[in-house]
Amino acid sequence: MKYKILLVEDEADLGNVVKQYLELMDFEVDWQQNGRIALDVFEKTPEAYHILLIDVNLPGLNGFELAEQVVKTNNNVPFLFLTARGEKTDRLNGLKIGADDYVVKPFDVDELVLRIRNIIKRKQPAVPTEQSQQSIISIGTNKLYVDSLKLITETGEEIILTPRECDLLILFFHNVNRVIKREEILNKVWGSNDYFVGRSLDVFISRFRKYFQHNSNISIKNVYGIGFVFNVK
Repeated sequence: MKYKILLVEDEADLGNVVKQYLELMDFEVDWQQNGRIALDVFEKTPEAYHILLIDVNLPGLNGFELAEQVVKTNNNVPFLFLTARGEKTDRLNGLKIGADDYVVKPFDVDELVLRIRNIIKRKQPAVPTEQSQQSIISIGTNKLYVDSLKLITETGEEIILTPRECDLLILFFHNVNRVIKREEILNKVWGSNDYFVGRSLDVFISRFRKYFQHNSNISIKNVYGIGFVFNVK
């Protein structure tokens, strides 16, 4: 099976090199040089791509604007940013939108390929069994439907999670009232432990607190310098 990549890069020389190398590595690459055109292409077949590589400085729509629209169209497709901008605020902005990685130019193409393969591998569903297809985890009146990435809250609200949100919530649901170290969470859910994925974890925790804000029996508490506790009364 060939994995299909949407590459959005306006620098002709770099885009051509990355496209050719990825094709040598047996990927199928659709290369666009304008953010608006790339969005139009993506919206026509939002399920066709396994990953998007998005430059930040693009004509039409910048990379952040493009990514926000991509998430609205299909929040299951992973994407990473390719950019010359290394500022911390830009990286955090990208992670808040939902980026799986952030690669600063100049970069090693072999390293890029490795990151792409790792991201796609994490996103691929496990071979389903009869039991896993019906996997439902309950905490009080809250139900997590693992196969459909759906959370039903105490108030009956239906929330569609991203795959990584679902992975993190499964970890919490299986470790109720236990201190979970940040390092354990990052390694199990993100597969790495660095500053930027750590900040992404903090964003996810804030989202979860909003999801459960009407349930007085559930809270997520920081254990300073150690990690978090998913408390259930």
